Amino acid sequence: MNPYELKIKLSQLLSIKSENEIVEFKEANNNYDFVKLGKYFSALSNEANLLRKECSWLVFGVEDKSHKIVGTKYRENRTDLDNLKKEIADRTSNRITFQEIYELKMPEGRVVLFQIPPAPKGLPISFDGHFYGRDGESLVPLNLEEIERIRNQVIFNDWTAQIIQDATIEDLDELAIKKARVEFSKRNPKYAEDIDSWDDRKFLDKAKLTIKGKITRTALILLGKDEAEHFLGSFVKIRWNLKTIDNQDKDFEIFSIPFILAIDEVNKRIRNLKYRYLQEGTLFPDEVLRYAPFSIRESLNNAIAHQDYTKAARINVVEFEDDHLVFSNYGAFLPCSIENVVLNDTPEEIYRNPFLVEAMKNLDMIETQGGGIRKLFNFQRQRFFPMPEYDISGGKVKVTIVGKIVDEEFARILAKNPNLSIEDIILLDKVQKTKPVTDTEYKHLKKLRFIEGRKNNPYLSFKIVHPSGDPQLKADYIKNRGLEDEFIKKYLFDYIKMGKVSRKDIDKFIWGKLPDVLDDKKKKNKIMNLLQELRKEGKITSPEYGIWV
Repeated sequence: MNPYELKIKLSQLLSIKSENEIVEFKEANNNYDFVKLGKYFSALSNEANLLRKECSWLVFGVEDKSHKIVGTKYRENRTDLDNLKKEIADRTSNRITFQEIYELKMPEGRVVLFQIPPAPKGLPISFDGHFYGRDGESLVPLNLEEIERIRNQVIFNDWTAQIIQDATIEDLDELAIKKARVEFSKRNPKYAEDIDSWDDRKFLDKAKLTIKGKITRTALILLGKDEAEHFLGSFVKIRWNLKTIDNQDKDFEIFSIPFILAIDEVNKRIRNLKYRYLQEGTLFPDEVLRYAPFSIRESLNNAIAHQDYTKAARINVVEFEDDHLVFSNYGAFLPCSIENVVLNDTPEEIYRNPFLVEAMKNLDMIETQGGGIRKLFNFQRQRFFPMPEYDISGGKVKVTIVGKIVDEEFARILAKNPNLSIEDIILLDKVQKTKPVTDTEYKHLKKLRFIEGRKNNPYLSFKIVHPSGDPQLKADYIKNRGLEDEFIKKYLFDYIKMGKVSRKDIDKFIWGKLPDVLDDKKKKNKIMNLLQELRKEGKITSPEYGIWV
Protein backbone atom coordinates (compact mmCIF):
# COMPACT_ATOMS: atom_id res chain seq x y z
CA MET A 1 0.00 0.00 0.00
CA ASN A 2 1.17 3.53 -0.67
CA PRO A 3 0.93 6.23 2.06
CA TYR A 4 -2.43 7.47 0.76
CA GLU A 5 -3.94 3.96 0.85
CA LEU A 6 -2.47 3.37 4.29
CA LYS A 7 -4.10 6.53 5.64
CA ILE A 8 -7.46 5.37 4.30
CA LYS A 9 -6.96 1.91 5.87
CA LEU A 10 -5.96 3.43 9.20
CA SER A 11 -8.99 5.71 9.11
CA GLN A 12 -11.24 2.70 8.48
CA LEU A 13 -9.71 0.79 11.40
CA LEU A 14 -9.96 3.79 13.75
CA SER A 15 -13.62 4.24 12.85
CA ILE A 16 -14.44 0.87 14.44
CA LYS A 17 -16.21 1.72 17.68
CA SER A 18 -14.27 -0.85 19.70
CA GLU A 19 -11.65 -3.50 19.09
CA ASN A 20 -13.03 -6.68 17.65
CA GLU A 21 -11.69 -10.14 16.88
CA ILE A 22 -9.69 -9.00 13.84
CA VAL A 23 -8.36 -5.59 14.97
CA GLU A 24 -6.11 -4.82 17.93
CA PHE A 25 -4.65 -1.43 18.92
CA LYS A 26 -1.62 -1.02 21.17
CA GLU A 27 0.25 2.09 22.29
CA ALA A 28 3.65 0.30 22.31
CA ASN A 29 5.32 3.58 23.18
CA ASN A 30 8.92 2.37 23.17
CA ASN A 31 8.75 -1.43 23.08
CA TYR A 32 6.35 -4.35 23.22
CA ASP A 33 6.72 -7.84 24.66
CA PHE A 34 7.59 -10.22 21.79
CA VAL A 35 5.80 -13.25 23.31
CA LYS A 36 2.59 -11.27 23.71
CA LEU A 37 2.92 -10.02 20.14
CA GLY A 38 3.24 -13.65 18.98
CA LYS A 39 0.12 -14.62 20.91
CA TYR A 40 -1.82 -11.80 19.26
CA PHE A 41 -0.52 -12.94 15.87
CA SER A 42 -1.90 -16.46 16.48
CA ALA A 43 -5.22 -15.10 17.78
CA LEU A 44 -5.80 -12.60 14.98
CA SER A 45 -4.80 -15.12 12.31
CA ASN A 46 -7.19 -17.76 13.66
CA GLU A 47 -10.05 -15.26 14.05
CA ALA A 48 -9.58 -14.00 10.48
CA ASN A 49 -9.98 -17.59 9.31
CA LEU A 50 -13.11 -18.20 11.40
CA LEU A 51 -14.70 -14.92 10.26
CA ARG A 52 -13.62 -15.52 6.63
CA LYS A 53 -11.70 -12.25 6.44
CA GLU A 54 -8.85 -11.57 4.04
CA CYS A 55 -6.62 -10.44 6.91
CA SER A 56 -6.57 -8.95 10.38
CA TRP A 57 -4.65 -5.99 11.80
CA LEU A 58 -2.45 -5.25 14.80
CA VAL A 59 -1.77 -1.51 15.08
CA PHE A 60 0.97 0.08 17.22
CA GLY A 61 0.93 3.75 18.17
CA VAL A 62 -2.80 3.97 18.95
CA GLU A 63 -4.55 3.92 22.36
CA ASP A 64 -6.76 0.84 22.55
CA LYS A 65 -9.74 2.54 24.22
CA SER A 66 -9.89 6.05 22.75
CA HIS A 67 -8.31 5.12 19.39
CA LYS A 68 -6.20 8.26 19.75
CA ILE A 69 -2.94 8.25 17.77
CA VAL A 70 -0.06 8.63 20.23
CA GLY A 71 2.87 7.41 18.12
CA THR A 72 5.31 4.56 18.76
CA LYS A 73 9.08 4.11 18.77
CA TYR A 74 8.80 0.34 18.43
CA ARG A 75 11.70 -0.93 16.26
CA GLU A 76 12.31 2.38 14.54
CA ASN A 77 15.15 0.79 12.57
CA ARG A 78 13.47 -0.64 9.44
CA THR A 79 15.80 -3.65 9.31
CA ASP A 80 14.85 -4.57 12.89
CA LEU A 81 11.19 -4.22 11.96
CA ASP A 82 11.55 -6.46 8.90
CA ASN A 83 13.42 -9.05 11.00
CA LEU A 84 10.20 -9.51 12.93
CA LYS A 85 8.79 -11.56 10.04
CA LYS A 86 11.40 -14.27 10.51
CA GLU A 87 11.24 -14.08 14.32
CA ILE A 88 7.49 -14.74 14.23
CA ALA A 89 7.80 -17.45 11.56
CA ASP A 90 10.37 -19.29 13.69
CA ARG A 91 7.77 -19.82 16.42
CA THR A 92 4.48 -20.28 14.57
CA SER A 93 3.09 -23.46 13.02
CA ASN A 94 3.84 -23.79 9.31
CA ARG A 95 6.06 -20.68 9.64
CA ILE A 96 3.14 -18.36 8.95
CA THR A 97 4.14 -14.72 9.40
CA PHE A 98 2.98 -11.18 8.61
CA GLN A 99 1.72 -10.45 5.12
CA GLU A 100 3.30 -7.02 5.44
CA ILE A 101 4.48 -4.52 8.05
CA TYR A 102 3.70 -0.89 7.23
CA GLU A 103 5.01 2.34 8.78
CA LEU A 104 2.92 5.48 8.51
CA LYS A 105 4.08 8.94 9.61
CA MET A 106 1.10 10.88 10.95
CA PRO A 107 1.12 14.42 12.43
CA GLU A 108 0.45 12.88 15.87
CA GLY A 109 3.31 10.38 15.52
CA ARG A 110 4.50 7.19 13.87
CA VAL A 111 2.02 4.31 13.43
CA VAL A 112 3.00 0.72 12.63
CA LEU A 113 0.38 -1.52 10.99
CA PHE A 114 0.90 -5.29 11.00
CA GLN A 115 -1.14 -7.08 8.33
CA ILE A 116 -1.82 -10.65 9.52
CA PRO A 117 -3.00 -13.39 7.12
CA PRO A 118 -5.87 -15.74 8.02
CA ALA A 119 -4.92 -19.23 9.15
CA PRO A 120 -4.93 -21.58 6.11
CA LYS A 121 -7.99 -23.79 5.70
CA GLY A 122 -7.78 -26.74 8.04
CA LEU A 123 -4.68 -25.46 9.86
CA PRO A 124 -5.13 -23.37 13.03
CA ILE A 125 -2.04 -21.28 13.77
CA SER A 126 -0.13 -21.75 17.01
CA PHE A 127 2.58 -19.66 18.65
CA ASP A 128 5.13 -21.60 20.72
CA GLY A 129 2.89 -24.65 20.32
CA HIS A 130 -0.30 -23.03 21.70
CA PHE A 131 -3.39 -21.82 19.82
CA TYR A 132 -4.86 -18.41 20.67
CA GLY A 133 -8.08 -16.59 19.83
CA ARG A 134 -10.13 -13.54 20.84
CA ASP A 135 -13.15 -13.22 23.08
CA GLY A 136 -14.32 -9.71 22.26
CA GLU A 137 -11.30 -7.56 23.19
CA SER A 138 -9.62 -10.25 25.30
CA LEU A 139 -6.76 -12.54 24.27
CA VAL A 140 -7.69 -16.13 25.19
CA PRO A 141 -6.74 -19.71 24.30
CA LEU A 142 -8.53 -20.84 21.16
CA ASN A 143 -11.28 -23.13 22.40
CA LEU A 144 -11.59 -26.74 21.27
CA GLU A 145 -14.72 -26.10 19.23
CA GLU A 146 -12.97 -23.38 17.22
CA ILE A 147 -9.88 -25.54 16.70
CA GLU A 148 -12.05 -28.35 15.34
CA ARG A 149 -14.04 -25.93 13.20
CA ILE A 150 -10.84 -24.81 11.47
CA ARG A 151 -9.49 -28.34 11.13
CA ASN A 152 -12.76 -29.58 9.63
CA GLN A 153 -12.62 -26.97 6.86
CA VAL A 154 -10.52 -29.35 4.79
CA ILE A 155 -12.44 -32.08 3.02
CA PHE A 156 -9.76 -34.23 1.53
CA ASN A 157 -9.95 -35.12 -2.09
CA ASP A 158 -7.23 -37.72 -1.82
CA TRP A 159 -5.27 -37.60 -5.08
CA THR A 160 -3.54 -40.89 -4.26
CA ALA A 161 -6.81 -42.80 -3.84
CA GLN A 162 -8.11 -42.05 -7.34
CA ILE A 163 -8.65 -45.06 -9.64
CA ILE A 164 -6.90 -45.01 -13.03
CA GLN A 165 -9.53 -46.54 -15.31
CA ASP A 166 -7.18 -47.51 -18.15
CA ALA A 167 -4.51 -49.05 -15.90
CA THR A 168 -4.40 -52.80 -15.26
CA ILE A 169 -2.34 -55.16 -13.13
CA GLU A 170 -0.06 -55.54 -16.17
CA ASP A 171 1.14 -52.00 -15.49
CA LEU A 172 2.64 -53.07 -12.16
CA ASP A 173 6.24 -54.27 -11.79
CA GLU A 174 6.65 -57.98 -10.89
CA LEU A 175 9.73 -57.40 -8.72
CA ALA A 176 7.95 -54.59 -6.91
CA ILE A 177 4.95 -56.82 -6.17
CA LYS A 178 7.28 -59.56 -4.92
CA LYS A 179 9.03 -57.14 -2.56
CA ALA A 180 5.66 -55.77 -1.43
CA ARG A 181 4.56 -59.28 -0.44
CA VAL A 182 7.69 -59.77 1.69
CA GLU A 183 7.28 -56.41 3.44
CA PHE A 184 3.55 -56.98 3.98
CA SER A 185 4.30 -60.29 5.72
CA LYS A 186 6.76 -58.56 8.05
CA ARG A 187 4.23 -55.91 9.01
CA ASN A 188 1.27 -58.30 9.19
CA PRO A 189 2.55 -61.63 10.59
CA LYS A 190 -1.02 -62.85 11.10
CA TYR A 191 -1.26 -63.27 7.30
CA ALA A 192 2.15 -64.95 6.89
CA GLU A 193 0.69 -68.44 6.42
CA ASP A 194 -2.02 -67.33 3.98
CA ILE A 195 -0.25 -64.81 1.77
CA ASP A 196 1.33 -67.43 -0.56
CA SER A 197 -2.14 -68.68 -1.47
CA TRP A 198 -3.34 -65.24 -2.55
CA ASP A 199 -3.14 -64.24 -6.17
CA ASP A 200 -1.83 -60.76 -6.95
CA ARG A 201 -5.30 -59.27 -7.19
CA LYS A 202 -6.28 -60.45 -3.70
CA PHE A 203 -2.93 -59.41 -2.23
CA LEU A 204 -3.16 -55.89 -3.66
CA ASP A 205 -6.63 -55.45 -2.24
CA LYS A 206 -5.54 -56.81 1.17
CA ALA A 207 -2.56 -54.44 1.22
CA LYS A 208 -4.96 -51.60 0.34
CA LEU A 209 -3.07 -50.68 -2.81
CA THR A 210 -6.05 -51.29 -5.07
CA ILE A 211 -9.82 -50.93 -4.65
CA LYS A 212 -11.78 -54.04 -5.67
CA GLY A 213 -9.07 -54.90 -8.15
CA LYS A 214 -8.99 -51.39 -9.64
CA ILE A 215 -5.56 -49.78 -10.00
CA THR A 216 -5.12 -46.64 -7.92
CA ARG A 217 -2.52 -43.92 -8.17
CA THR A 218 -1.07 -45.32 -4.95
CA ALA A 219 -0.54 -48.72 -6.57
CA LEU A 220 1.28 -47.04 -9.47
CA ILE A 221 3.41 -44.79 -7.22
CA LEU A 222 4.66 -47.72 -5.17
CA LEU A 223 4.53 -50.66 -7.61
CA GLY A 224 4.04 -49.26 -11.13
CA LYS A 225 6.35 -50.03 -14.04
CA ASP A 226 8.62 -47.26 -15.21
CA GLU A 227 6.81 -47.10 -18.56
CA ALA A 228 3.47 -46.66 -16.76
CA GLU A 229 4.45 -43.28 -15.29
CA HIS A 230 2.34 -41.52 -17.95
CA PHE A 231 -0.71 -42.44 -15.87
CA LEU A 232 0.62 -40.21 -13.09
CA GLY A 233 2.72 -37.56 -14.79
CA SER A 234 6.43 -37.36 -15.42
CA PHE A 235 6.92 -35.34 -12.21
CA VAL A 236 6.44 -38.38 -9.94
CA LYS A 237 10.16 -38.90 -9.46
CA ILE A 238 12.92 -38.77 -6.88
CA ARG A 239 16.03 -36.75 -7.72
CA TRP A 240 19.30 -37.51 -5.95
CA ASN A 241 21.96 -34.82 -6.22
CA LEU A 242 25.53 -34.90 -4.91
CA LYS A 243 27.06 -31.54 -4.06
CA THR A 244 30.42 -30.46 -2.79
CA ILE A 245 30.63 -28.76 0.60
CA ASP A 246 30.65 -25.37 -1.18
CA ASN A 247 27.37 -26.23 -2.96
CA GLN A 248 28.76 -27.14 -6.38
CA ASP A 249 26.96 -29.90 -8.32
CA LYS A 250 29.04 -33.06 -8.65
CA ASP A 251 26.61 -35.83 -9.67
CA PHE A 252 22.90 -36.59 -9.93
CA GLU A 253 20.41 -39.29 -10.86
CA ILE A 254 16.64 -39.33 -11.29
CA PHE A 255 14.55 -42.32 -10.18
CA SER A 256 11.07 -43.11 -11.43
CA ILE A 257 8.40 -45.52 -10.17
CA PRO A 258 8.08 -48.04 -8.60
CA PHE A 259 9.08 -46.15 -5.47
CA ILE A 260 9.24 -49.30 -3.33
CA LEU A 261 12.34 -50.25 -5.37
CA ALA A 262 13.57 -46.70 -6.01
CA ILE A 263 14.09 -46.17 -2.28
CA ASP A 264 16.78 -48.86 -2.23
CA GLU A 265 18.44 -47.38 -5.33
CA VAL A 266 18.57 -43.91 -3.78
CA ASN A 267 19.98 -45.40 -0.60
CA LYS A 268 22.77 -47.06 -2.60
CA ARG A 269 23.74 -43.73 -4.17
CA ILE A 270 24.18 -42.01 -0.80
CA ARG A 271 27.79 -42.41 0.29
CA ASN A 272 27.17 -43.38 3.90
CA LEU A 273 30.82 -43.49 4.99
CA LYS A 274 32.21 -44.23 8.45
CA TYR A 275 32.63 -41.33 10.85
CA ARG A 276 35.67 -41.67 13.11
CA TYR A 277 35.71 -39.90 16.45
CA LEU A 278 38.67 -38.24 18.09
CA GLN A 279 38.92 -40.28 21.25
CA GLU A 280 38.57 -38.66 24.65
CA GLY A 281 38.91 -41.41 27.22
CA THR A 282 35.98 -43.74 26.63
CA LEU A 283 33.39 -41.06 25.89
CA PHE A 284 32.98 -41.74 22.18
CA PRO A 285 32.76 -44.90 20.06
CA ASP A 286 35.54 -45.64 17.56
CA GLU A 287 33.37 -45.08 14.50
CA VAL A 288 29.79 -45.13 13.25
CA LEU A 289 28.01 -44.69 9.95
CA ARG A 290 27.44 -41.00 9.30
CA TYR A 291 23.72 -41.60 8.85
CA ALA A 292 21.63 -44.27 10.54
CA PRO A 293 20.07 -46.36 7.69
CA PHE A 294 16.71 -45.88 9.40
CA SER A 295 17.14 -42.08 9.21
CA ILE A 296 17.67 -42.19 5.45
CA ARG A 297 14.73 -44.49 4.78
CA GLU A 298 12.38 -42.76 7.19
CA SER A 299 13.12 -39.29 5.79
CA LEU A 300 12.70 -40.44 2.19
CA ASN A 301 9.55 -42.47 2.89
CA ASN A 302 8.03 -39.52 4.76
CA ALA A 303 8.72 -37.31 1.75
CA ILE A 304 6.93 -39.82 -0.51
CA ALA A 305 4.00 -40.22 1.88
CA HIS A 306 3.43 -36.49 2.44
CA GLN A 307 4.29 -35.09 -0.98
CA ASP A 308 1.58 -32.85 -2.48
CA TYR A 309 1.49 -34.53 -5.88
CA THR A 310 -0.91 -31.91 -7.23
CA LYS A 311 2.05 -29.46 -7.25
CA ALA A 312 3.70 -31.47 -10.07
CA ALA A 313 7.07 -31.35 -8.31
CA ARG A 314 9.78 -33.95 -7.68
CA ILE A 315 11.01 -35.22 -4.35
CA ASN A 316 14.62 -34.18 -3.79
CA VAL A 317 17.47 -35.81 -1.90
CA VAL A 318 20.59 -33.63 -1.80
CA GLU A 319 23.82 -35.10 -0.44
CA PHE A 320 26.57 -32.71 0.60
CA GLU A 321 29.91 -34.53 0.63
CA ASP A 322 30.81 -35.94 4.06
CA ASP A 323 28.59 -33.42 5.78
CA HIS A 324 24.80 -33.58 5.62
CA LEU A 325 21.70 -34.79 3.75
CA VAL A 326 18.67 -32.71 2.78
CA PHE A 327 15.31 -34.31 1.94
CA SER A 328 12.55 -32.08 0.58
CA ASN A 329 8.98 -32.49 -0.63
CA TYR A 330 6.19 -30.08 -1.55
CA GLY A 331 3.24 -29.61 0.77
CA ALA A 332 2.79 -27.74 4.06
CA PHE A 333 3.63 -29.58 7.28
CA LEU A 334 0.22 -30.56 8.65
CA PRO A 335 0.94 -31.09 12.39
CA CYS A 336 1.04 -27.79 14.29
CA SER A 337 4.79 -28.06 14.94
CA ILE A 338 7.68 -30.48 14.69
CA GLU A 339 8.33 -30.02 18.41
CA ASN A 340 4.87 -31.35 19.27
CA VAL A 341 5.44 -34.43 17.12
CA VAL A 342 8.82 -35.16 18.73
CA LEU A 343 8.08 -34.26 22.33
CA ASN A 344 4.55 -35.62 22.59
CA ASP A 345 5.37 -38.71 20.53
CA THR A 346 1.80 -38.91 19.28
CA PRO A 347 0.47 -39.99 15.87
CA GLU A 348 -0.56 -37.35 13.38
CA GLU A 349 -4.25 -36.58 13.17
CA ILE A 350 -4.32 -35.41 9.56
CA TYR A 351 -2.65 -36.88 6.47
CA ARG A 352 -2.47 -35.28 3.05
CA ASN A 353 -2.51 -38.68 1.30
CA PRO A 354 -4.39 -41.03 3.66
CA PHE A 355 -4.77 -43.82 1.06
CA LEU A 356 -1.05 -43.77 0.21
CA VAL A 357 -0.06 -43.56 3.88
CA GLU A 358 -2.19 -46.59 4.75
CA ALA A 359 -0.64 -48.63 1.93
CA MET A 360 2.90 -47.60 2.93
CA LYS A 361 2.14 -48.56 6.53
CA ASN A 362 0.95 -52.00 5.37
CA LEU A 363 4.19 -52.45 3.41
CA ASP A 364 6.28 -51.54 6.47
CA MET A 365 7.57 -48.37 4.78
CA ILE A 366 6.49 -45.86 7.43
CA GLU A 367 5.28 -45.66 10.99
CA THR A 368 1.96 -44.02 11.73
CA GLN A 369 2.06 -44.14 15.51
CA GLY A 370 4.08 -40.95 15.92
CA GLY A 371 7.43 -42.64 16.56
CA GLY A 372 9.28 -42.25 13.26
CA ILE A 373 10.38 -38.64 13.60
CA ARG A 374 11.26 -39.13 17.27
CA LYS A 375 13.52 -42.05 16.27
CA LEU A 376 15.35 -39.72 13.87
CA PHE A 377 16.16 -37.47 16.82
CA ASN A 378 17.28 -40.40 18.96
CA PHE A 379 19.61 -41.79 16.28
CA GLN A 380 21.28 -38.38 16.05
CA ARG A 381 21.49 -38.30 19.83
CA GLN A 382 23.26 -41.67 19.92
CA ARG A 383 25.91 -40.29 17.57
CA PHE A 384 26.21 -36.98 19.49
CA PHE A 385 25.34 -35.22 16.21
CA PRO A 386 23.07 -32.15 15.85
CA MET A 387 19.35 -32.79 15.94
CA PRO A 388 17.46 -33.02 12.60
CA GLU A 389 16.52 -29.62 11.25
CA TYR A 390 12.99 -29.09 9.85
CA ASP A 391 12.30 -26.12 7.58
CA ILE A 392 8.56 -25.96 6.90
CA SER A 393 8.48 -22.61 5.11
CA GLY A 394 7.51 -21.87 1.52
CA GLY A 395 4.83 -24.55 1.26
CA LYS A 396 7.24 -27.47 1.51
CA VAL A 397 9.09 -29.55 4.07
CA LYS A 398 12.89 -29.70 4.10
CA VAL A 399 14.67 -32.06 6.51
CA THR A 400 18.41 -31.72 7.13
CA ILE A 401 20.39 -34.52 8.80
CA VAL A 402 23.99 -33.72 9.73
CA GLY A 403 26.48 -36.58 9.65
CA LYS A 404 29.21 -35.24 11.93
CA ILE A 405 29.87 -33.50 15.23
CA VAL A 406 29.50 -29.75 14.78
CA ASP A 407 30.15 -28.61 18.34
CA GLU A 408 32.41 -30.82 20.44
CA GLU A 409 31.04 -29.31 23.63
CA PHE A 410 27.50 -30.33 22.69
CA ALA A 411 28.79 -33.86 22.01
CA ARG A 412 30.56 -34.03 25.37
CA ILE A 413 27.44 -32.93 27.23
CA LEU A 414 25.42 -35.71 25.57
CA ALA A 415 28.17 -38.27 26.16
CA LYS A 416 28.46 -37.42 29.86
CA ASN A 417 24.71 -37.10 30.46
CA PRO A 418 23.08 -40.18 28.85
CA ASN A 419 19.82 -39.63 30.73
CA LEU A 420 19.13 -36.18 29.32
CA SER A 421 15.56 -35.76 28.14
CA ILE A 422 14.92 -35.15 24.45
CA GLU A 423 13.42 -31.78 25.46
CA ASP A 424 16.70 -30.66 27.03
CA ILE A 425 18.72 -31.95 24.09
CA ILE A 426 16.59 -29.94 21.67
CA LEU A 427 17.21 -26.83 23.78
CA LEU A 428 20.97 -27.49 23.86
CA ASP A 429 20.84 -28.01 20.10
CA LYS A 430 19.34 -24.53 19.74
CA VAL A 431 22.27 -23.10 21.71
CA GLN A 432 24.91 -24.88 19.60
CA LYS A 433 23.17 -23.59 16.46
CA THR A 434 23.08 -20.06 17.96
CA LYS A 435 19.30 -19.94 17.68
CA PRO A 436 17.40 -17.60 20.03
CA VAL A 437 16.04 -19.11 23.24
CA THR A 438 13.08 -17.86 25.25
CA ASP A 439 13.38 -16.54 28.80
CA THR A 440 11.91 -19.77 30.14
CA GLU A 441 14.32 -21.93 28.12
CA TYR A 442 17.29 -19.83 29.17
CA LYS A 443 16.39 -20.03 32.87
CA HIS A 444 15.83 -23.79 32.59
CA LEU A 445 19.25 -24.45 31.04
CA LYS A 446 20.86 -22.07 33.52
CA LYS A 447 19.29 -24.00 36.39
CA LEU A 448 20.69 -27.24 34.98
CA ARG A 449 24.10 -25.49 34.69
CA PHE A 450 24.37 -26.41 31.01
CA ILE A 451 24.93 -22.86 29.77
CA GLU A 452 26.51 -19.58 30.79
CA GLY A 453 26.46 -16.09 29.35
CA ARG A 454 23.62 -13.69 28.77
CA LYS A 455 20.30 -14.67 27.23
CA ASN A 456 21.06 -13.11 23.84
CA ASN A 457 24.38 -14.96 23.58
CA PRO A 458 24.49 -18.12 25.76
CA TYR A 459 27.23 -20.70 25.42
CA LEU A 460 27.69 -24.26 26.73
CA SER A 461 28.89 -24.48 30.31
CA PHE A 462 32.50 -25.33 31.17
CA LYS A 463 31.39 -27.06 34.37
CA ILE A 464 29.57 -29.68 32.35
CA VAL A 465 31.80 -29.76 29.30
CA HIS A 466 35.29 -29.70 30.82
CA PRO A 467 35.43 -31.25 34.31
CA SER A 468 38.84 -32.77 33.59
CA GLY A 469 40.86 -29.80 34.84
CA ASP A 470 43.00 -29.66 31.69
CA PRO A 471 44.84 -26.27 31.87
CA GLN A 472 44.54 -25.67 28.11
CA LEU A 473 40.80 -26.37 28.17
CA LYS A 474 40.42 -23.98 31.08
CA ALA A 475 42.34 -21.31 29.19
CA ASP A 476 40.14 -21.80 26.12
CA TYR A 477 37.06 -21.54 28.31
CA ILE A 478 38.18 -18.30 29.94
CA LYS A 479 38.99 -16.86 26.52
CA ASN A 480 35.52 -17.81 25.29
CA ARG A 481 33.75 -16.50 28.37
CA GLY A 482 35.81 -13.36 28.80
CA LEU A 483 36.20 -11.52 32.08
CA GLU A 484 33.19 -10.84 34.29
CA ASP A 485 31.51 -7.48 33.78
CA GLU A 486 32.55 -6.14 37.19
CA PHE A 487 36.21 -6.83 36.44
CA ILE A 488 35.91 -5.13 33.04
CA LYS A 489 34.23 -2.11 34.64
CA LYS A 490 37.09 -1.84 37.13
CA TYR A 491 39.62 -1.99 34.27
CA LEU A 492 37.70 0.74 32.45
CA PHE A 493 37.40 2.92 35.55
CA ASP A 494 41.11 2.66 36.40
CA TYR A 495 42.05 3.37 32.78
CA ILE A 496 39.75 6.40 32.39
CA LYS A 497 40.79 7.97 35.73
CA MET A 498 44.37 8.20 34.42
CA GLY A 499 43.21 11.03 32.13
CA LYS A 500 40.90 11.90 29.24
CA VAL A 501 40.47 9.03 26.82
CA SER A 502 38.57 8.63 23.57
CA ARG A 503 36.16 5.84 22.77
CA LYS A 504 38.66 4.58 20.19
CA ASP A 505 41.34 4.30 22.91
CA ILE A 506 38.88 2.53 25.23
CA ASP A 507 37.97 0.00 22.55
CA LYS A 508 41.62 -0.73 21.85
CA PHE A 509 42.39 -1.12 25.57
CA ILE A 510 39.55 -3.47 26.51
CA TRP A 511 38.83 -5.34 23.23
CA GLY A 512 40.99 -8.40 23.95
CA LYS A 513 39.41 -8.89 27.36
CA LEU A 514 35.93 -9.47 25.94
CA PRO A 515 34.55 -12.96 25.10
CA ASP A 516 35.63 -14.36 21.74
CA VAL A 517 32.07 -15.52 21.11
CA LEU A 518 30.96 -11.87 20.69
CA ASP A 519 31.18 -10.34 17.24
CA ASP A 520 32.49 -6.81 16.71
CA LYS A 521 29.06 -5.19 16.93
CA LYS A 522 28.23 -6.96 20.20
CA LYS A 523 31.62 -6.04 21.66
CA LYS A 524 31.02 -2.36 20.85
CA ASN A 525 27.56 -2.51 22.43
CA LYS A 526 28.92 -4.24 25.52
CA ILE A 527 31.59 -1.56 26.02
CA MET A 528 28.98 1.20 25.62
CA ASN A 529 26.68 -0.49 28.14
CA LEU A 530 29.49 -0.75 30.69
CA LEU A 531 30.47 2.88 30.15
CA GLN A 532 26.87 3.95 30.69
CA GLU A 533 26.72 1.90 33.89
CA LEU A 534 29.83 3.66 35.19
CA ARG A 535 28.33 7.01 34.23
CA LYS A 536 25.06 6.25 36.05
CA GLU A 537 27.07 5.22 39.11
CA GLY A 538 28.66 8.69 39.03
CA LYS A 539 32.17 7.34 38.52
CA ILE A 540 32.86 8.84 35.07
CA THR A 541 31.45 11.55 32.83
CA SER A 542 31.47 12.40 29.15
CA PRO A 543 31.90 16.20 28.87
CA GLU A 544 32.58 15.96 25.15
CA TYR A 545 31.22 13.60 22.51
CA GLY A 546 33.39 10.47 22.47
CA ILE A 547 35.60 11.64 25.34
CA TRP A 548 35.42 10.11 28.85
CA VAL A 549 36.91 11.33 32.12
